[in-house]
Amino acid sequence: MNTELTFSIKSLRFDENYNPSESTRITTNFANLARGEKRQDNLRNALVMIDNRFNSLAHWDNPNSDRYSVELEIISVELNIDIQGKGNAFPVIEILKTNIVDKKTNERIEGILGNNFSSYVRDYDFSILLSEHNKNQSKFSLPDNFGSLHGNIFKRFLDSDTYKNNFNKTPVICLSVSSKNTYYRTGNEHPVLGVEYQQDEFSLTDEYFAKMGLRARYFMPANSVAPLAFYFMGDLLSDYTNLELISTISTMETFQRIYRPEIYNANSAAGKCYQPSLNHQDYSLTLIVYDREERSQLAVEQGKFTEEYFIKPYQTILEQWSANSVL
Repeated sequence: MNTELTFSIKSLRFDENYNPSESTRITTNFANLARGEKRQDNLRNALVMIDNRFNSLAHWDNPNSDRYSVELEIISVELNIDIQGKGNAFPVIEILKTNIVDKKTNERIEGILGNNFSSYVRDYDFSILLSEHNKNQSKFSLPDNFGSLHGNIFKRFLDSDTYKNNFNKTPVICLSVSSKNTYYRTGNEHPVLGVEYQQDEFSLTDEYFAKMGLRARYFMPANSVAPLAFYFMGDLLSDYTNLELISTISTMETFQRIYRPEIYNANSAAGKCYQPSLNHQDYSLTLIVYDREERSQLAVEQGKFTEEYFIKPYQTILEQWSANSVL
């Protein structure tokens, strides 16, 4: 059987008029903001928070803290499965690209690709596969090759002509730290990323992202209250400019302040030894409406969708394709 798998991308501006496309995971940070009666207020307030945070970090030659603004672009990646001339496309990856507008010089500066990361296959792995594997088990364990297909999809995308023709650098993905781990402040401090932390053991997310070829470092930027997890290839500190790094920090810290206020909008900053907790009570809420419980329920629904329309119909093809990955 003649089968070809290729990638294609679509781009959509994320601004106060944004409406999620039908193929966007509705649990995705940016898509979740664009729902309900307060959708436009949510989007406008989030974008203002991002710009304000960017200017507070890019404070040099910026006396009024208003020199820069951040533009966000949603990059949707589809895997096209062509079987003997009959094609079908499934949305496999959705990430954000930042662009920086310098209002002093009227220059538009390319930012970082990655930032937020979402994937239907990850929903399937964590909400369906992992749950089924551990049902009625006395001890938690991972299924064989857990995350391998997802990781190989990501690595194949980065190695594709589609990626190379559109992007100059590898992605940096920025997530919340794990509430199951303890983080320890080191003596290392970066002028933009801030104080570095190290953890006592790898989290499940760390292991999952390692299958994607990414490793993590943890930094708490100036005037932040908790470290962020940065997943990357290469050298995080030298491969990206200060403005590129600030665009990721300002974007993802804003999302985390909205979605995990117990950690990222806490009223006191992380100490030398820090264990994040979603049960922390001393925190402030943003003005942005968000239903975390609904988001968890939707992750299960979207995992089932992936199983029905992607995993089951193409399982043999995907396993062979993934096994042949030599990246």
